[in-house]
Amino acid sequence: MSTTHRKMKLGLGALAALAFGASACTQKSEGVGTKTGAEFGGKDRFPDTAAITDPPAPAASPENPLENAKLFVDPESLAMLRYNAVAKQDAAKAAIIHKIAFVPQAMWMGEWNKDIFRAVAHLVERAKADGSVASFIAYNVPYRDCGQYSGGGMSSKESYERWIRNVQAGIGDDPAVVILEPDALGHFQECLSEQQKQERMDLLNDAVRVLRQGSQTAVYLDAGHARWAPAEEMAERLKAAGIEHAHGFSLNTSNYVGTGENMEYGKKISSLVGDKHFVIDTSRNGAGPLENPGNMEESWCNPPGRKIGVLPTTDTGEPLCDGFLWLKRPGESDGECKNSSPAHQGPKAGVWWEERALEMAQ
Repeated sequence: MSTTHRKMKLGLGALAALAFGASACTQKSEGVGTKTGAEFGGKDRFPDTAAITDPPAPAASPENPLENAKLFVDPESLAMLRYNAVAKQDAAKAAIIHKIAFVPQAMWMGEWNKDIFRAVAHLVERAKADGSVASFIAYNVPYRDCGQYSGGGMSSKESYERWIRNVQAGIGDDPAVVILEPDALGHFQECLSEQQKQERMDLLNDAVRVLRQGSQTAVYLDAGHARWAPAEEMAERLKAAGIEHAHGFSLNTSNYVGTGENMEYGKKISSLVGDKHFVIDTSRNGAGPLENPGNMEESWCNPPGRKIGVLPTTDTGEPLCDGFLWLKRPGESDGECKNSSPAHQGPKAGVWWEERALEMAQ
């Protein structure tokens, strides 16, 4: 992931909560046994043979859908599983991992989910039972990550359209938050043909409107980070991607750029896209970015010496910033970093890397 980081106004009624949880990129957390669609709040998957039609423009929604939200901690995250495994054997190590495991974080969705409808519906129902709200990162667009360490994604336009409709079907009208496609706008000029660029914008526009059909789904289009593209250029990409119908945009997903720098960048973009709100990933930017790396890859691929950042909160002190969130899960690798020095090289993207986790959380 080379980018790569009432009073709840989502119509929650008695639910005053916002969840950030479930499995990371490589963790398959369907975990739903033999449940049927009816057991997922009466939801059903998008039929394999159904026609793909243009979704209507979404209804008006709150300016800040995360106001006073409570955040959900995933009891099945890789960090939590590791904490449970070492808690009785190594109290000192467990205390450090605790700083990651018991913090709200997002669930990444991609081709590793064998059944995306069931995976999403399962998390939504689990969060509801907890009195919380599910949160997701959609990371499955064709030509994802320009084929780098998190390369992959759906194989065609239609397969992605069906996939995103199953994400929405799993959410239904329950509360949820979706961060839409990290890297997709950041890498926009780096590896796509003109035809692929148009397809990507079409898919993002469609995805925003599909997800917004959920009456309580908050949608943020990912916009890279403050050091990737000039604000004016990113604003134009966001407009082409359908920011008009999203609640806002996300910044710093899976990256290390400081919160203050991203805040100023976000406010500048906001002024160019109709004062849309934004969220910032603070999961790993506690020490800021690695300055003067040996090469560009080392700035984002497992840089050593980084630290966890500000804990997730929806009280940011900035009216345009809806939340500081942990979108990337600390302790999970950015990739193997084969083009970097040995200090950066780790396991495949999304795999738990305990040495780095302990370094970040100490």
